[in-house]
Order: sequence, then structure tokens, then C-alpha cells
Amino acid sequence: MPEQRRIIFKHIDEEGYSNDIDCYQRNGGYEVLKKAVTQTPEDLREEVKKSGVRGRGGAGFPCGVKWGLVDRKSGKPIYLVVNADESEPGTFKDRYIIHQDPHQLIEGTMISCFANDVKQAYIYIRGEFPHGAKILEKAIQEARDAGFVGKNICGTEYSCDIFVHRGAGAYICGEETGLIESLEGKRANPRIKPPYFPAVLGLYQCPTIVNNVETLCHVKHIIDMGGEEFTKIGTPGNFGTRIFCVSGHVQKPGYYEFEAGKITLGELLNDVCGGPLPGRTFKAVIPGGSSAKILKFGERFKGTSRAGVDYDMGVEDVPMDFDSLQMIGTMGGSGGVIVMDDSVNMVEALANINAFYSHESCGQCTPCREGSLWMKKISTRMVKGEARKEDGALLKSVADQIPGRTICAFGEACSWPTQSFLSKFGDEFEAYPETKKSKTEDAIPLI
Repeated sequence: MPEQRRIIFKHIDEEGYSNDIDCYQRNGGYEVLKKAVTQTPEDLREEVKKSGVRGRGGAGFPCGVKWGLVDRKSGKPIYLVVNADESEPGTFKDRYIIHQDPHQLIEGTMISCFANDVKQAYIYIRGEFPHGAKILEKAIQEARDAGFVGKNICGTEYSCDIFVHRGAGAYICGEETGLIESLEGKRANPRIKPPYFPAVLGLYQCPTIVNNVETLCHVKHIIDMGGEEFTKIGTPGNFGTRIFCVSGHVQKPGYYEFEAGKITLGELLNDVCGGPLPGRTFKAVIPGGSSAKILKFGERFKGTSRAGVDYDMGVEDVPMDFDSLQMIGTMGGSGGVIVMDDSVNMVEALANINAFYSHESCGQCTPCREGSLWMKKISTRMVKGEARKEDGALLKSVADQIPGRTICAFGEACSWPTQSFLSKFGDEFEAYPETKKSKTEDAIPLI
């Protein structure tokens, strides 16, 4: 079993480590920023592009490529927005970075700002993180007082400030254009792309970069070691480390950082997390936050990878990286690994998830607004003892009509759980009317 390689989480839970600037600087904090401002923004962008680091917020889009799409010739100011709206159920990595090592995020943000000629940045933090917002405000002021944020950073002519913006608590604000709308003081309705690609028309209709907390922390380490050296960590196409947030029915839930692709799902759950609870066996796992398609233990996957390599593997053999999980029909997403054992009724589990997505739809697109509500109504009716044999087929019919018909990816996010639950556990939905009818309040809360 591979050992953890803590880069982002190096000081998380470390005895004696605190989140103030003095402790951070004693451990080498802001030295990389001092080094970065002596280089050219173009060289810094090239190092990030060379590193191949992919966004850690969900989509896994290459960070360097995203930076390269920014319209630098418009004459408008360029903004950087930190997406700290960690709303994906099963995910809790960014919260720990903010709570225990906020200066690492601030340093990574300032390096990214300098690399992209940004003069003003925002950290958009979810409404349910009030303590995290206070920690960030305090840390930013400490950094401002020390000359790492604000005017004449590190004694140079470069100036850039950071402001914390608290959201009101909405999952849809994790979508970058919905986040931008909220940051502008409007209802968080995602924008149509095109033309509203943030790199061209983002915050205040100016070029905008939106990056996840963990992604920006990686930038600091990329500039420190160099992009080429960074590619020696992880596996081809999945460079660096990944933080996995494991919750649900394992003996040792928690957060773990490994080189991307160097650990399999089975090693993570059995060797690192101690396996299933006593007397239980694993039944299913959602590998990338609740919107990722569910995997069923015992199923096998056969096919040919994009690299032309034939594969034949079980769920527990799957490497935990973006490409391998996509290859078997799911995704790495936000790294939230939700584990379910044989005590879980899959109808009740899906009802729980459907209730969440119905509540969080912004309501702008009819297929998503109505579809998520109908999936909730059907699955809730089932767990309340009014299930019909044809409900599984009805749920699938509703779910299949949402993806591809909405402005943002929320339509896919709310549909994939229903589609995958029915694909993998359709027999339970068909048999549910004949089983003991349970009440909604009896369902096991997984998220």
C-alpha cells in the first residue's frame, strides 16, 4: 500500500502548528511568493501549464490551460476568484485548509494573482463556513500588515488585495458563473456559455479566473519545485496529489492525501480506512461527491483506455485518478468518497440525494427545476410506503430528460445519481413495493 504524501496537508493536524502568520513563516511561509515576484508573470504561467495540474474542484480541467484562455488584450482588469463554496456533499478538504492553514491559500492566491496581472481577488466562501470566513479575514489582515497582500507586495511595485465574500448557502454557487452572479449581488443563476465564459466575460463583464482552494494551494508548490519536477508526482495526466474525503460506512473515515493514481479504491477503503464496519460488507461507493455516478462492489469493467490499453478490473482495482474513474463511467469530482455497506437501502439513499438536489436547483431551467422536483417526489413517495413497481422506470424516464437541456451542469449533477442507482441497483427499486415500507425519517443519512 502506498504511503500518504502530504503536500497540501503537510501541516494539517500537526501538533503545535497554528493558523497564524508567525507559525506559517517559521515553516517557510511566503518564501515562494518572494521568489515568484522576482520572475515574470509569463514564466510563472508557463510553469503552471508545464505542471499539468488539473482543477481540484470537480471538473479536473487543466489549470494552466484555463489561465491561458484569459483575454489579456481587452484592456479590462482581470479578476481572480477563489471558489471556496465547498458545497458538494461528502467533501470537506477545503474547509480544513481554510481552518488550519489559511496562509497557504493566501500565498497560492497571491502567486496566481501576480502570474495573471490581477489587482483584485475575492475568496467566495460558502455561507455555512462563518468561522472559516473569520479565520480568512484575520489571516488576510496579517498578510496585509506583513506586506504580502495589498500595496507594494514584498517591496515591489506590484499591488493586489484580497477580499472575503460570504455566500448565503447555495450549492449552485459552486458553479463558477452562478458564483460570479452571486458575487455581483444578484441571484445565483448560472450564465449561458457562450458568450459568458469567465475568462472573457466574468466578474463585472471582465476577464475572470475561478479556481478551487486546493488548486491554488498546488500553485505555490508548483512554483517552488518547478513544473517539470511536479510532473514526477502522481501518474501521467494526473500529476500532483489528491485529497480524498472519505465518509460513510468505513472504520476510519477522514481526509487522506495521496499521489494521484498511485492508490486504488480498494487500498483506500480497506488498507487506509480500515475496511467495512464489523460484520458488514461494502455494497456501493460514490467516488467524487454525491453527483458522481455510483459504483457497485462486485461489478467488473472491461474495455480499452484512451491510451489503447485493454483493461479488465473490479471496483476495488480502480486507480483513484480523474481518467481511470471516467473510464469506468463515473468521475473523480471533488474527491468526496461516500461509502455504503450492506445495511443501506438504495431506494432510501437515492431519496436522500434527490431531496438535496431538488432543494438546491436555482430554478432557472425548466428541465432541472421540474425534473429534480419530480425525482424527489417519486422517491419520497416510495420511502413513505406508496411505492409502485413501475416507479423505477418512471424515475429513469424523468432523469434521462434533464441532461443536455440546461444552462449549467447542475442538470447532469442531479440526474446522474438517479441514472446510476437504477442502472446498478434496479432490482431493489423494482422489488421495493414488496419489501417492508420504511418512513423517510428512518432512512440512513449518508450525506
